Amino acid sequence: MKKLGQILTDKGSKYAVSGGVVQSRAEIDAFMKVLKTDRSYAKATHNTWGAILSDGGPIKADDGESGAGMVILRILEREQIFDQLIVVTRWYGGKKLGGDRFRHVQTCVAAYVDVLRG
Repeated sequence: MKKLGQILTDKGSKYAVSGGVVQSRAEIDAFMKVLKTDRSYAKATHNTWGAILSDGGPIKADDGESGAGMVILRILEREQIFDQLIVVTRWYGGKKLGGDRFRHVQTCVAAYVDVLRG
């Protein structure tokens, strides 16, 4: 598991990104369980994730941040990254971000992809 921690803030909302190698939905569930053992991640407003499994195709969860999982999947598809779960965590800051929230998800995923690529 890689936790890059907080990547950015906007209007009080904070964003972090984490990820790791997975090959099944069961491994995704286990990853999320471990991530949420960290109390701050368990209390986050959203833990949105996406992965493209070699044996199962694309899978995502918005966790209440409608459309954010698809943003993650699009980047994974474009970068041809398989069997890698990427989780974008948001702690809501009290003000709506509108479409900016999707740009922030992209920024977080890009930071994670940069780490993967070395």
